[in-house]
Amino acid sequence: MKTTWRIPKRLFDCLAASVGLLLLSPLILLIAICVRTTSSGSALFIQERVGRQGRRFRCVKFRTMQTGAQSQGSVTTATDSRVTPLGRVLRRFKLDELPQLWNVVTGHMSFVGPRPDVPGYADRLQGEDRQVLDLSPGITGPATLLFREEERLLTLARNPRTFNDEVIYPEKVRINRAYLENGSFWRDIGYVLATVAPSLTRRLGWDARLGLTYREFSTRMEQEAKRF
Repeated sequence: MKTTWRIPKRLFDCLAASVGLLLLSPLILLIAICVRTTSSGSALFIQERVGRQGRRFRCVKFRTMQTGAQSQGSVTTATDSRVTPLGRVLRRFKLDELPQLWNVVTGHMSFVGPRPDVPGYADRLQGEDRQVLDLSPGITGPATLLFREEERLLTLARNPRTFNDEVIYPEKVRINRAYLENGSFWRDIGYVLATVAPSLTRRLGWDARLGLTYREFSTRMEQEAKRF
């Protein structure tokens, strides 16, 4: 990543995440209370993830699954019984990601970048693919936007884990490498806007700026899922 990009990126992250935590604190508190009172366990789900340069950090989210569900694997389909009713709503509107604003403030994450991997997946990166570890993991990004219906795609496969490992994960690496090579501060702003206002950005043609339209990409992934 170019230094001329990294500096404004970090400044934006600090300012926007701090303001976001301040303005959204009532909503964050309300969601925490709802999670805590609608299912047993903590309101927050804290898990070790792989960050920039392979350094591990504690990623924080709202808990959307039953306590202890992570022991059954990290691949989640749209019909996964481990997800709580409230958790489905939080996942649908990405509200479970709000606590990660704190990870952005502390510098472990950025607003835009690859999603933080659980330990094990980053170890599979070989050769030039390992360059993606030069990026701080993000709340959103081009791969996140193109795979915004990832859980539905996994449901289409008879073997979701194999489909994830052989198709989805390598495709995310390819997209993130392209982001590393061609990203910019203004593209980051576009990805953030595409996350909070998808209908508006689709009208502006932002999907096409990702290299192809979302519909084209989704159709190709659906065809791939049916092979597994």
